[in-house]
Amino acid sequence: MADLQTAAALQTQRQIAHWVLAASRLALDDLAGEAAWGRLEQYLGLALRRHLQAKVDALAADAQVLLAHAQAARSPAAQAQVRRMLLAFRRQYLRTETTLDFFADAINTRTNPQVAAMLRACDSLAYRSMSQVLDELGHPTPVVLTYLDCGAGAAIMKAGLRLWDGGAVCPVATIKITRHNLLRPTALVHETGHQVAQITGWNDELRTLLQHGLSGVGSQAGSHGELADVWASWASEIAADAFAFGHTGFASVAALHDVLSGEPSLVFRFSPGDPHPVSYLRVQLGAALCRHCYGAGPWDDLELAWTGLHSLERVDAATRALITDSQPLLPELARLLVETPMRCFRGRSLRELLHPQRVSPAALDELQSTLGPALFTSAHWLWSEPLRTLGLTGLQLARCGGQPQEAKRILEQQQQSMLRMGGALQSA
Repeated sequence: MADLQTAAALQTQRQIAHWVLAASRLALDDLAGEAAWGRLEQYLGLALRRHLQAKVDALAADAQVLLAHAQAARSPAAQAQVRRMLLAFRRQYLRTETTLDFFADAINTRTNPQVAAMLRACDSLAYRSMSQVLDELGHPTPVVLTYLDCGAGAAIMKAGLRLWDGGAVCPVATIKITRHNLLRPTALVHETGHQVAQITGWNDELRTLLQHGLSGVGSQAGSHGELADVWASWASEIAADAFAFGHTGFASVAALHDVLSGEPSLVFRFSPGDPHPVSYLRVQLGAALCRHCYGAGPWDDLELAWTGLHSLERVDAATRALITDSQPLLPELARLLVETPMRCFRGRSLRELLHPQRVSPAALDELQSTLGPALFTSAHWLWSEPLRTLGLTGLQLARCGGQPQEAKRILEQQQQSMLRMGGALQSA
């Protein structure tokens, strides 16, 4: 029987061989098939492959260092150091694998040609929503990878962050699109709003604006603390909602309503530290944004139904106080969001930067009346007005009153436009 030092060294060598060989098998083409990689836009595929290959190469370099130390280790102290290096390498392998598998899963949602085209259209919508703002402000716009997944709401892993492996920052914004909203992806623009807010510093400035703008009100909020502090803690989600509204108008509010509509425990949930506003107030703020920019409209009926179907009677006293204190302030909140010049926007307001009047019902009706079917079929208009087209689709869905055949027609029209944007159909 071997002594302890020899036995431990043998087991360490065996584990090193296992993890080094596992690392050597990490290949990008094994994670996602050639067809799936080929259904990414070239600029996106190159950026993503370069980033992921660098992670594989870094792990391979770490493997060589580990092997060299293992071969040279003779003393008990040196062998103990090798075991520590082995554990560190194992952790790094698992972190790198997590990063690679995340992107592999995202890319592999494009194996179906039609879905791939729809997601390329979503890539374009997301990129355009950011570039229209970031170009004016002098910031580079990150490339976008959208992917399809289940669930109620969208999500983003922002570009510029370090991922699980802790290596170089990711150059790609990766956005989850839910299946039920693939044909009205206004949530996509909410997520890109998070990215724009991170790049520009909008969240911090908006947080300060809300604290000052609401300072001294809401004394009845009791255990929730000052009302201004509560609203300021929601700044990041408020900014993203306002960004989606500025690009797509009422369509974003109606889609948000449908995602948030649920059991009372969800509609009235307030969790200190959660950046999401109470859903009940969030929908009402969306309606207030519409009224501030457009006056009366279908958002009034949406809000009437929302508040009528979700009674405050059974809400706990503290949350009810937060809601009732906040409701009179919603018009002022909408004004602050839309009209306040921001340093992060180079002295411009959200109205001056995004021009939400371009997606008012009147403006969208005029757009459709002027362009007709060409808005959904022309390569020129699909390139120049994709976000307004999305806003129009959402407005039409809200107006159709849930008539199945009319809703189906509207969504099929949007689907055809997205397939053209994604290159699966010939544009006019």
